[in-house]
Amino acid sequence: MRSTSHFALCCTAASSLFIAAAGAQAETTITVATVNNGDMIRMQGLMGDFNAKHPDIKVNWVTLEENVLRQKVTTDIATKGGQYDVMTIGTYEVPIWGKQGWLVSLDDLPASWDVNDLLPPIRDGLTVDGKLYAAPFYGESSMTMYRADLMKKAGLKMPNAPTWEFIEKAARAMTNKSAGVYGICLRGKAGWGENMAFITAMSNSFGARWFDMKWNPQFDTPQWKETLATYLSLMHKYGPPGASSNGFNENLALFQQGKCGMWIDATVAASFVTDPKNSKVAKHVGFALAPHKEGIKKNGNWLWAWTLAIPAGTKQVAAAKTFIEWATSKDYLKLVASKEGWANVPPGTRTSLYKNPQYAKVPFARITLESIESADPTHPSVQEVPYVGVQFVAIPEFQGIATAVGQQFSAALAGTESADQALSASQSLTKREMTKAGYYK
Repeated sequence: MRSTSHFALCCTAASSLFIAAAGAQAETTITVATVNNGDMIRMQGLMGDFNAKHPDIKVNWVTLEENVLRQKVTTDIATKGGQYDVMTIGTYEVPIWGKQGWLVSLDDLPASWDVNDLLPPIRDGLTVDGKLYAAPFYGESSMTMYRADLMKKAGLKMPNAPTWEFIEKAARAMTNKSAGVYGICLRGKAGWGENMAFITAMSNSFGARWFDMKWNPQFDTPQWKETLATYLSLMHKYGPPGASSNGFNENLALFQQGKCGMWIDATVAASFVTDPKNSKVAKHVGFALAPHKEGIKKNGNWLWAWTLAIPAGTKQVAAAKTFIEWATSKDYLKLVASKEGWANVPPGTRTSLYKNPQYAKVPFARITLESIESADPTHPSVQEVPYVGVQFVAIPEFQGIATAVGQQFSAALAGTESADQALSASQSLTKREMTKAGYYK
């Protein structure tokens, strides 16, 4: 009897070891590269839900500043480095990389994920030849956020669709530098997705374009001169000091601290500037469309989605898809709402969210949707263009060219060169790179 018990005990122990070993072998680790924006940081704080549902998948995070993220994921996927199993990329990269075969198609996500619920403008930007190559985590356009209390104090009323002329008037009226309040905060940090996202969208509203129909750069045109002159004038007269170092996150912090009368930037910022836990001016924030120039009916708003995509070189496709399905699902939106409230749900991705009566009560829901739906990537300028894209040009060369142009414009903002010098240099470098790329026959 004793020996039998001993044998049974040994067998039980061996079985336990075998099960433990099998479990350890079954665990899959994936590495997710993402941007250090608020919604992505919040997702990492909600990973308990994912871990409970998928204990066999371990997620490692690599969280980076926007310009650094773009550089690292581009280098990794182009060289087949294999550092990441899930990448946070945007509407610019997805169609280019999908066409090159660098991304895994997401067409086989479960029916419950409901691909048809994605907002058409967002879904279209992530689709190549009928195949979806990335899932949107949040979608955005851009709009005008402003201090309603300062606007009222100035005796002004913000229109739903302001002109740049009104923006200048309001910025002048709201600026009180001795009190540390600046009439307007805009992106100045160099980067194709930083200052150039804003300035390119702004240029559309002045009737400018990056290229004519023969791919000749257009920085020597009156429309670009007026765009840059208006931008620099606003920032030099009414903007905060050191603005050439300010990107999305820096301006968000300034606005939350009550330092900005107006901020024209991504619609996704709305939940952060109205959050009383982090924003000193939460109860005073108003919203309007991105500005347009008097006489031109083209608002300076962009169209973008931060998305989750799978590089073709990963060996963890199944686990990566499981994570993406969780992070971009309707259930994830409900999870955020239950923990943080509906105002903090990642916006701009699903039709069902904007039909939800609870979300409809959020003060910026309507104008976010209106901004997204009004952006037209196929007709970004009032003039005809040979490219697609609102705040970017959807060609592989744009990333490098626009980064260099962004450095010129940032230098003009910092005062180390004139607007004319920045435009002239941008014209020359763009022409040179497009010639090297073979755009002129």
